[in-house]
Amino acid sequence: MSTPLYQLKAEFFKTLGHPVRIRVLELLSQREHAVAELLPEVGVGPAHLSQQLAVLRRANLVVPRREGSTVYYALTSPRVAELLATARTILTGVLANQAELLADLQAATDRADPPP
Repeated sequence: MSTPLYQLKAEFFKTLGHPVRIRVLELLSQREHAVAELLPEVGVGPAHLSQQLAVLRRANLVVPRREGSTVYYALTSPRVAELLATARTILTGVLANQAELLADLQAATDRADPPP
């Protein structure tokens, strides 16, 4: 019996559920990067970055390319970049709604508790 699609989606989103992996994917959405270029941008040690890149490789989200002693990484599909852009759009809307609610709450509080 095959794995249900919703379960596969859950596993996929679990793979994306780490800030370092998201940051790496965002950087790779711009262009291919050498591991040495990713290190200062991601702000973790080489072992931790290597571990996160391995997770992304196993999920088939990134692909390595070796040139001499340098390893470069790229996204396996431009759709990964589209997914990140969509997530950014959704989060922007959510945060805008939260800011609106916070402003309404603050206005209601100010009306209920006028300054002395």
